[in-house]
Amino acid sequence: MSTATVPSKTPPVARVITTKPRFSDKVFRAVVTTGGLSSLVILAVIAFFLVYNGFGVFKSEGLSFFTGFEWVDAQPDAGTAASYGIGAMLYGTLLTGFLAVLFGVPIAVGAALFLSYYAPEWLKKPMVIVVDVMAAIPSIVYGLWGYFVFMPHAEYWAKLIHKYLGFIPFFDMPANAFSRSPFIAGLVLAIMIIPIVTSVSREVFAQTPLDRIQAAYALGATKWSMIKAVVFPYGAGGVVGGAMLGLGRALGETVAVYTVLNLVYDIRIEVLLSAGGNVASMIVNKFGEADAPELKALMAAGFVLFLVTLIVNFIANIIINRTARKG
Repeated sequence: MSTATVPSKTPPVARVITTKPRFSDKVFRAVVTTGGLSSLVILAVIAFFLVYNGFGVFKSEGLSFFTGFEWVDAQPDAGTAASYGIGAMLYGTLLTGFLAVLFGVPIAVGAALFLSYYAPEWLKKPMVIVVDVMAAIPSIVYGLWGYFVFMPHAEYWAKLIHKYLGFIPFFDMPANAFSRSPFIAGLVLAIMIIPIVTSVSREVFAQTPLDRIQAAYALGATKWSMIKAVVFPYGAGGVVGGAMLGLGRALGETVAVYTVLNLVYDIRIEVLLSAGGNVASMIVNKFGEADAPELKALMAAGFVLFLVTLIVNFIANIIINRTARKG
């Protein structure tokens, strides 16, 4: 009777645990680090370029560059000295941005709530795609659509507002000129920022803890009651951050505003009047025919707009990050 021999098994080689990154990890880290630093370097180069070219204007004009309402190029033959001021354009930039947020944010929040809690799945996915595509449409397309299609309807709305609310100074009209007004520019900008605010708000609403939602339903809350008691308080900071991101785009928008807004170097509180402007549209209007001194002034104006937009986006990121940490 033979005895079967059991073959000896070689124990597996012990895995070496180390914190040393592999070659693929090093490559990925290098690519990510290069991409992140390149964006900062590009921003720094843009800022340096604008400051370098516009420093002489900041030095010569001083505070009047921010508060002045005149933009006069030097004319040696007529003995006229140059005078550059973007006060009126800064006011117009803030006014159109405020109107865009006023009209666009409520619609965007409503669209985000619909996509998050009311839309069926067969409708939700294509609508999300449409919203994302709207955010990628070039501004010139919005400008042409606003000028040829949207403006006639907006003029009719402006006339109705003036007819019934003309006793309010903002809606008073010293002249019968309703086309290319800050009101129309604000509506076009509102349509442009709706996709951005909708996307951010939808992501914030989707992060609402499920246990809080289920607890609200368990207490007998309806869907709208649950949204008011749970979703809105949880996502308020994110909605504000999304609104400020949209405001940042509205402040820096160029071609669309230039197409639907009449450029006037004056501060007017009448939002329905065909008179206004913003810094970006002024740069577009003056850049093609500007001489060397005026070109430097436009560079200085671009740096101011760069700072304003950067500050708005920085504040928005702070609000969004704090909301995420709170969640």
